[in-house]
Amino acid sequence: MKSNSVKKDSGTIPSSEGLPIAYDLYTPSHAMYELPVVLFLHGFKGFKDWGTFPDACIEMASTGYAVLAMNFSLNGTGDNPCEFDRLDLFARETLSQDLEDVASVLEALKDSTIKSSLVTMDPHNVSVIGHSRGGHTAVVAASELDQITMVVTWAAVSNVLKQWSEAQINDWKTKGYTEILNSRTGQTMRVDRVVYDEDLNLPCCFIHGTDDDAVSFEHTQILYENCPSSEKDRIFIDGANHTFGSTHPYLDDNLPKKFTEVLDHTIRWLDSFNG
Repeated sequence: MKSNSVKKDSGTIPSSEGLPIAYDLYTPSHAMYELPVVLFLHGFKGFKDWGTFPDACIEMASTGYAVLAMNFSLNGTGDNPCEFDRLDLFARETLSQDLEDVASVLEALKDSTIKSSLVTMDPHNVSVIGHSRGGHTAVVAASELDQITMVVTWAAVSNVLKQWSEAQINDWKTKGYTEILNSRTGQTMRVDRVVYDEDLNLPCCFIHGTDDDAVSFEHTQILYENCPSSEKDRIFIDGANHTFGSTHPYLDDNLPKKFTEVLDHTIRWLDSFNG
């Protein structure tokens, strides 16, 4: 791990309801060019400081990225960033609030509320990486927020790309539009292909362990098959569990082998579009 070449800045910004969104910004100590940004989203019952996540952020930053790891405002952590001491917040964490938190962070990047004293960042070139439920959030955020240019998921759940049926997708491919019934009004409503094309039409890489007993690897297969992007990949890590061998706390000097595989695939994918 290359922590000596990476600077870490930490802070908070307010959520839409005034709660703190804690973040860590990892940047190379020196860079002569504007850096692409990688936004890292933790999963359910997770946080930005979980296990090997900070090490992964350091590794990615050392290769030339500004890596921004955030806590969702309702994830349940409070004064202690590694303890769930705000279960009252955790009890009401929703996808909609998580998405608002992502939007708040991206806006803070644009207006330089979140900034580095050493390097400049490109707030309009943001790759988002999400683990587990964070992968679910990453996919939805990417379909809604135009600052996001790429998605990488780690062991993500898949139920966000199934909003359109196979028949509707076939309509778009063959006719350029589909029709839906408004059950309240009885109206038949046309939906043009642009809605589908913009759903997740950007580079996407879905990574999953074959021995994941929390979220089966079939979820990544579904994500891949239902992603409309022409630039997509699916990668299965043989024998890996839901956290790719990571634990919390993680005290080993070396990253787990399976987690290193995930990180290597992720960095190669990022580099292939940011070269």
